[in-house]
Amino acid sequence: MATINFLYRSTKEEAPLTIRILHRHKNKDYVFSCKTEYEIKKSYWKLHGTKSRNAELTNKQADVNTDLEKIKKFIIKEFKNSKFDSISNNWLKEKITLQKNPIKEEQQSELITDAIQFVVETAPARDNGKKGIGLSTCRVNAYLRLKELFTDFQGEKKYLVKELNQVIFDKFKGWLLNPKNNYSHSYTLKKLTDLKTVCKDARKNGIETSSQLEDIKIKQVKTYQEGMDVIILTPDEIDKIEKTTLLKDAHINARKWLILACFIGQRGGDLIKITKSNFKKTDHKECIELTQQKTGKKVEIPILPKVRNIFENGLPYKVSTQKLNKYFKEIGRIAGIDTPTLGRKQENGRGTEKIRPKYEYISTHTGRRSFASNHYRKLPTPIIMQVTSHAKESTFLEYVQKKDDSHIDAFLDLYKKEAQKETKLKILKNASNQN
Repeated sequence: MATINFLYRSTKEEAPLTIRILHRHKNKDYVFSCKTEYEIKKSYWKLHGTKSRNAELTNKQADVNTDLEKIKKFIIKEFKNSKFDSISNNWLKEKITLQKNPIKEEQQSELITDAIQFVVETAPARDNGKKGIGLSTCRVNAYLRLKELFTDFQGEKKYLVKELNQVIFDKFKGWLLNPKNNYSHSYTLKKLTDLKTVCKDARKNGIETSSQLEDIKIKQVKTYQEGMDVIILTPDEIDKIEKTTLLKDAHINARKWLILACFIGQRGGDLIKITKSNFKKTDHKECIELTQQKTGKKVEIPILPKVRNIFENGLPYKVSTQKLNKYFKEIGRIAGIDTPTLGRKQENGRGTEKIRPKYEYISTHTGRRSFASNHYRKLPTPIIMQVTSHAKESTFLEYVQKKDDSHIDAFLDLYKKEAQKETKLKILKNASNQN
């Protein structure tokens, strides 16, 4: 059982008491301490535990004991209800603050970490991007991760929602991108966007926010940093994978998923849910119909020759995306898809950029990006976007890492036509002069 006592640790004549927890856990002694907000005079504290016939001192001791007992009971209760791994000096400091300033049931805490937690706790009742109710597990995990990251970022400083101005956002951004943490630009952008969303949500609940909140700029960053390769499988590489001899049934099955991925253009979670029931045939068309999990959009996908061949010879059995990612890399290695490629890969819990054989980067998402890239310029971009379900052409172009240079072709076509007109006029004039 934890033991709690209070100490006077200051050279000042009046100062806050320090609270200390002593606890033995798994045969190891632990000590946690922090300053309280309960101030007392040094001269009194020397006499606090002594017996006295002085009525004034006795009454003072009784009042102080009552106050300290409230703090002690609160901390013991919180200690019992917390996992031991989460207890630290910072934990104790938060609990002392909470005891002094309890959260009213009808009022949300002003701490930014509590505002994030509030979003998590109310997730089942929140509107989602699919015009439904309830945030997905993925979104909830994203907010939980945001809370972890911001807690690490702020350290002992406990930011209030109203303190999050442009300066703090920029500091958090720099902390995420710092080589020590090494989070990607796209991941950093997502976390900053989520943080701003939390602040706006807190404002709706009556919490004061920074006057700069609406003007805080979260600059769009490129999905891929300069020099990074877009990981796709070219038509030749797909053909090479198809012709490679595979011995394991798991690899043969996974290869079907990989080919489907490259010619269906969907995200991994949607890909592995495809069954015969998704293949639709009417008097006018044949296609694959599905509703995307992320966007909630219903898409119709053309049944291309390689997809039809797999469908007629038997669709692959379902495998988790995690296993498919593993198998895709193994298949790529066997097929010799080993072009030196600069990409980003998780190592020791952090994404690291490095030149590696291409097969090390093959995943379910490689198929989606291959579909978009291999059809780009062969078909009008809006037609491809009907399948991938990108909302904006600019987003699609960034996705395949292409620039919108269509204006160049338009100018060249114009002047090419003008040159052809001039040539025809010269021919007509020459023919007229000869006559």
